[in-house]
Formats: sequence, C-alpha cells, structure tokens
Amino acid sequence: MKLESRTYAQIVVVAPAGRLDHDHCEGFRAGLQPHLDRRSASSPGIVLDLSRLEYVSSAGLRCFMLAAKHVGGHGGKIVLAALRPVVAEIFQISRFDMLFEIFPSVREALAALSAPAAAAFDQG
Repeated sequence: MKLESRTYAQIVVVAPAGRLDHDHCEGFRAGLQPHLDRRSASSPGIVLDLSRLEYVSSAGLRCFMLAAKHVGGHGGKIVLAALRPVVAEIFQISRFDMLFEIFPSVREALAALSAPAAAAFDQG
C-alpha cells in the first residue's frame, strides 16, 4: 500500500491510497510505523487523510485500532479526515466512528490538533 506523508508544524498527515484489506494491512502497518514511533508529547498527533482510501475491511479496521492504541499509549492521538462515502459508511456500521474523531477535511483535523499546524497547512 502506498502511503504519502507531509508534516505541518509538529503534526504529520499520512495519506493511504487504494484498498486497506487483508492483503494490504502489513504494508500499511509497515509504512505507518515510523510515524507512530515518532509521536510524543511534543508531537502529539497524526492525521490520517483517507480521501484516497477506496475501501477498508475488518482487517483494515483492526490496523486503525492498533495504531490508535500505540499512539494513545505514548500520549498522542490519531484523527481521521476526508473519508470517502463508502469508507465513512464502513466506519459507521462498525461503530469505529465512535473510536476516532473524524473531520470533513485535513485542514479541520489539523486545526483540532494544533493551531500552528493549521496555519502551516494554510501557507501551503
């Protein structure tokens, strides 16, 4: 699975693309792990930009849950942004929308975590 990342102030935005299912979970976890390991009290959050995620299976949901648990154990959190309708529906049906803060856009997710990150996003 392809993951792109970009940092705004102290917040990293990670954008997976394609399908997050059993066949792609290991690649997702491997690509996300360095970002998870860098989270700390001074760099508290990760935004997952899901605008290019086409589908997520139960195995993919488990990947999200494990990542959130890892970051939460280090004083940070993961928020989600820009879910496609089919992915949003999967999160609602599975009730994962109650486990994660979900924002309509990356900008709104960044603003919820850090004003400097939102300002950096606005500057491009």
